[in-house]
Amino acid sequence: MDKYEHMIEEEIKNLIEGYEEHAKENNIHLNPSAKAVESIALVLAKRKEEFGEFYCPCRRITGDKEADKKIICPCIYHLDEVKRDGHCLCNLYVK
Repeated sequence: MDKYEHMIEEEIKNLIEGYEEHAKENNIHLNPSAKAVESIALVLAKRKEEFGEFYCPCRRITGDKEADKKIICPCIYHLDEVKRDGHCLCNLYVK
């Protein structure tokens, strides 16, 4: 594993730990599929690298920084979606 791959792996691990903590604080859970969570975290890391923020992989980035703040993961919609649908749009968080 080269240095870059190790950095990505660490970033994904840290992301997942942060999202686990957020889930606990909000009485929800991460998707029980570790593979799904890792895949979503990888996309989030790529979006951070490309666009400068961890934008939700299931939402369109408009380019308007103020409007796009709403879709930085965890986005402002996720808690309502979990409550209503049992999961957020990208399936990172579940009931």
